[in-house]
Amino acid sequence: MSHQLKRYKPYYLSTLTLAGPVMISQLGHMLVQVADSIVVGHFAGTIPLAAVSLVHGIFMIVMVIGLGIAYGLTPLIAQENGRKNNVECGTLLSNSLWINLCTGIGLFCLVYFGSMAAIDHLDQDPAVVQEAKPYLFILSLSIVPLMVFSAFKQFAEGLGFTKQAMRITIWGNLLNVLLAVIFVRGMFGLEPMGVSGVGYATLIDRCLMAVVMGAYVFRSINFKAYLERFRLFYMDVSRSRAILKIGAPVAMQYVFEMGAFATAAVITGTIGASEQAAHQVAITLAAMTYMMASGIAAAATIKTGNNFGQRNFFRLRRFAISSYHIVLLFMGISALLFALLNQYLPWIFTKDTVVIGIAAQLLVIAGLFQLFDGTQVVGLGILRGVGDVNVPTLITFIAYWIVGLPVAYLLGIVLDFGVLGIWYGLTLGLLTSSALLYIRYRKVISRLDQTSRFTSQFSR
Repeated sequence: MSHQLKRYKPYYLSTLTLAGPVMISQLGHMLVQVADSIVVGHFAGTIPLAAVSLVHGIFMIVMVIGLGIAYGLTPLIAQENGRKNNVECGTLLSNSLWINLCTGIGLFCLVYFGSMAAIDHLDQDPAVVQEAKPYLFILSLSIVPLMVFSAFKQFAEGLGFTKQAMRITIWGNLLNVLLAVIFVRGMFGLEPMGVSGVGYATLIDRCLMAVVMGAYVFRSINFKAYLERFRLFYMDVSRSRAILKIGAPVAMQYVFEMGAFATAAVITGTIGASEQAAHQVAITLAAMTYMMASGIAAAATIKTGNNFGQRNFFRLRRFAISSYHIVLLFMGISALLFALLNQYLPWIFTKDTVVIGIAAQLLVIAGLFQLFDGTQVVGLGILRGVGDVNVPTLITFIAYWIVGLPVAYLLGIVLDFGVLGIWYGLTLGLLTSSALLYIRYRKVISRLDQTSRFTSQFSR
């Protein structure tokens, strides 16, 4: 053990230095949803909390499509930075900005013309639907500034500058909570807005974050060398295609995973409002640890992307293995906390004892799938760093839609295990994804090693 620690210590430290701010920044996206759930759960009640669960289930699919497409920039920036091709990084940013802006507008239209009508036909409690519709509309508007923020964030993080996005996210979340409480409760002479209040708070927060992050990138001396050929009104077909070639499959990976959990929320809603609210509580807590694990995965993408660009496959492998070690330790601790504190954590979100009792049971299951959730997202991050996105996309589809979700429906609805059965199915999907992605990682690394040995022999 001490020999392993000594061998990987530099890689652990380097990965954690990069991952720490990204973890906090990634968690920030989730904390917006957490803040909404806490404020609504305590100040509005169970029906509004169930509405938040329904809207977040739908909106998360839309949001992860956008974030996935935005993420296509990061490995390209990391690879070009590894090749010392600074000018290309700025050109990629200008393309990414336009792609993200168009994507944000398109996703808003998708919600407005699609989800707003479909929500009436999901067999949900009518009172929940009535609360959910205006909140979904307001929240969907925030996807446009979120996509602009993501373009600048992924550019900076691809170059290894991760702290500023973290700081902006922290201050943005504090502002979001403050505004949400004011709007929901109707303070300072305002009329109480209920669920819509948290939507307005999120919209204002994300607009400000986009402005501040853009100003940081354009004004910081750190990026001056990279922005020499940056032009705002410029799009290149080949570069845009390169971003989308990675971003579109990453978006689909997110859709397959988050879509399965969103569908599980809808299925849970057919059981009852209390079960749906409990699902929201438990999935919110599990999503917090997932987003932090995705920060480790983002660091893995950057490190493997840099070394892939430099053709240094030895260091690439070391960073990949160290990322697996870190996420196993982190998610192991999270699993232990969920198991030990399952009776207490739900009180953060609600005082409804029925909801708390159901959520406590779900958190035990959440503890079981923590390790699978962490290792599968790191596996995806490593593979993205080397540009391998198509096969992992197929793996996520099989894991969640061929294995996880059908088993969840079978156990939860057909065999009448209720919401617990649904969560057992989701756990099986995560286990399948984790195992298949690790097998894929080993195959890709083996192929890179063979390529390296062949190149070395040929050069001699």
